[in-house]
Amino acid sequence: MKRIKEKHPLAIRWAHWINFPILMVMIWSGLLIYWANPEYKIKIFGLTFFHFFPQPFFKALNIPYRLAEGMAFHFLFMWFFAINGFVYIVYTFLLGEWRQLFPNRRSFKEAWLVLLHDLHIRRMLPPQKKYNAAQRIAYTSIIVMGFGSLITGLAIYKPVQFYWLTWLCGGYHLAKIEHFVLTIGYVLFFIIHIIQVMLAGWNNFRSVVTGFEVVKEDTTTHTKIEKDEKSVS
Repeated sequence: MKRIKEKHPLAIRWAHWINFPILMVMIWSGLLIYWANPEYKIKIFGLTFFHFFPQPFFKALNIPYRLAEGMAFHFLFMWFFAINGFVYIVYTFLLGEWRQLFPNRRSFKEAWLVLLHDLHIRRMLPPQKKYNAAQRIAYTSIIVMGFGSLITGLAIYKPVQFYWLTWLCGGYHLAKIEHFVLTIGYVLFFIIHIIQVMLAGWNNFRSVVTGFEVVKEDTTTHTKIEKDEKSVS
């Protein structure tokens, strides 16, 4: 037997779908800014293994010579990003959603079991409620990363006015590296998140759009209860 089960409140869905295009614009405009000084690379023993990013990458995306445009978009959408995140966090705390979202003392152990299940090494999933242990850790990490992006972004944008933020980030140069690493983290999260959504199937995706999912119930229990009630009567 199938039934409709409520899963995601409207506010959670709005925050989710609004945040996605905002972050896309933030990453795109960040690339426009980064083009002016593409200094980061992976070096080991003096050898460069990867450069973020080669000039053909910028030319293919029509990024060169758009620094002012990138800064305008980046600082404008920063406010939308901050407001959306603030509303989401306040909502989760006021309605108690944080109890289902934040990791508990068993989450890190169970997340390993979830990973083994996703890799088809382990057959059974550990007990879970609205979110499994891996989702709790991932979604909470994104909240922390968002907060970190705002702090490091302000430290870079106004290093004199927000000198204390710059100091907390370890200085201007380190704040830039932290901001860049967080952006790479968002991209990796998007890739993994989209793959997981595809593997989870349509029912899971539909719940983020409509707020409901269709679940199957075991009818044997209901049948046994009905027989017991008839025998008693």
